[in-house]
Amino acid sequence: MTVMSVQIAVISDIHGNIWALREILADINARGIERIVNLGDSLYGPLAPVETAELLIIKGILSVCGNEDRNLIEETDRADISETLRYVRDVLGAEHFHWLKSLPFSTTAYNEFFLCHGTPMRDDEYLFWNILRNGKARKSERELLDMLQSIDEPIVLCGHDHTPNTVRLSETNIIVNPGSVGLQAYTDDTPYPHFMETGDPRARYSIISRNKSGWIVENIAIDYDWESAARTAEKNNRPDWARWLRTGRADG
Repeated sequence: MTVMSVQIAVISDIHGNIWALREILADINARGIERIVNLGDSLYGPLAPVETAELLIIKGILSVCGNEDRNLIEETDRADISETLRYVRDVLGAEHFHWLKSLPFSTTAYNEFFLCHGTPMRDDEYLFWNILRNGKARKSERELLDMLQSIDEPIVLCGHDHTPNTVRLSETNIIVNPGSVGLQAYTDDTPYPHFMETGDPRARYSIISRNKSGWIVENIAIDYDWESAARTAEKNNRPDWARWLRTGRADG
């Protein structure tokens, strides 16, 4: 049986960081990769949501809806929303909300890939991590297999935790998190206080390819103008984002 060659670029968690996204897409183009998939959380953040939305729409990149994408389009009492969520909602236009509402919770691509933001069941849950009261712990192989038992595609693509990760459950069953295009560290209070970080401000994405030897996953780190992104975060009253953007380290 002849094995068809496959190559795709996987991006996730852009968070409105147009500076990072432009450099990532330029690198993908320079490598001659035509297939790109996006795992969500594309626009939320104190950065450049309009420019990010317009670039993704123009490029027609296959995307799924992340939890922060969902938060942007859900009905919420404006008195209860954060300043950053209010900022993003206020600057987006009708066409951008239409695009967000069109995004599926999960989807499949090219007969080989299952795309979700968090897990196949929830967009706000980490696939690789259990968050505990006293820290975080990697999920066991048994836990991962149980979560993916309904998935037929050999490659599962997920985002949400912003850290590149690849787990091979078998030679043909692989889970890949490409890391985050736009934010290399953050803190969160749900379900318990925790933080995620790469320790490096460079933008991240993955290339997945298959040849006669099997599947190959490459995690790519790209320099970009994170200082401009950090200054924009400061202008929009998020000094915490500015620190995360500049250092790739969380302050948790």
